[in-house]
Amino acid sequence: MVKVLIVDDSAFMRNALTSMISADPEIQVIGVARDGIEAVEKVSQLKPDIVTLDVEMPRMNGIEALRQIMHNNPVPVLMVSSLTTEGAKVTLEALDIGAVDFIPKNLSDLSINIVKIKEDLIEKIKKIGRKGLPVFRKTPSAKSLQIPKASIDAAHRRVHIVAIGSSTGGPKALQNIITKLPKDFPVPILIAQHMPPNFTGPFAERLNQLSSITVKEAENGETVKKGVVYIAPGKGHMRIVRKKITETTISISESRENYIYRPSVDALILSIVENFSGHVLGVILTGLGNDGLTGMKEIKNNGGRTIAESENSCVVYGMPKAVVDAGLADKIVSVEEVAGEIINSV
Repeated sequence: MVKVLIVDDSAFMRNALTSMISADPEIQVIGVARDGIEAVEKVSQLKPDIVTLDVEMPRMNGIEALRQIMHNNPVPVLMVSSLTTEGAKVTLEALDIGAVDFIPKNLSDLSINIVKIKEDLIEKIKKIGRKGLPVFRKTPSAKSLQIPKASIDAAHRRVHIVAIGSSTGGPKALQNIITKLPKDFPVPILIAQHMPPNFTGPFAERLNQLSSITVKEAENGETVKKGVVYIAPGKGHMRIVRKKITETTISISESRENYIYRPSVDALILSIVENFSGHVLGVILTGLGNDGLTGMKEIKNNGGRTIAESENSCVVYGMPKAVVDAGLADKIVSVEEVAGEIINSV
């Protein structure tokens, strides 16, 4: 049984969340709190397996409460976030402090997708609550991770482009990886992270501020350049189009197509394999489900290389597990080792 503490100053949200997750017999809501002060006290008293935590609350807000919880009684926390640009910035700060993921605040406005939201929320709570906080180790800084000299010559490169897919727990994992890459990284990196539309821009900006390498939210029609990390916008699927040997551009499609998630990891990887064949490195990080499995299979079928994050550092061992179980991973490493493996592949 996964024990949950719900923290929100809105009685409607407390009731809505309680009703949604209590529908599963393997989840028990053991308490509710109306503000950050109550949250800190009840985490200490009730020892929940996981907490849902609102941001804007009286007396003590969610960010301060999160700081105290992670310092005094560390436990997996899902932030209840407004799907706005400002909400995104606060949520990213929370993820940096230690929250594992977020859920949408305006559940009442999402009635069309309520079944999907409920399923995702229940799955996140069960998998994260049972696993607990992921294990992280201190790793080398970006300055100590160097690109092998032999790989600087394009003729010796084994990989011409890197594709990364991630979902639940991905923002923190990506920060761990991208901030270790050098400014002169010799190939482009394209990332599909499952995120709402207003989140991917602030996320790219935050990564760019923290990293030596350039990071940006991808734009439709722009030319792909080496040494740049492109984050797929949450509003659509990102693909690449190779107009000629020396020019590759980005294409953003805002239609949902047949993919469950937008942006889709599979849509991105399949387009990259189509244009770069065996010179692709695919990386699958923490996340629910199996998005990216089809793409990673195509990378292997075309002679490319693949990396899957190991279970110990995943917030949710879903997407990497699908790749590992299918026998498609050349390397299975903790998130702290991914940057080094990427650097050694170019």
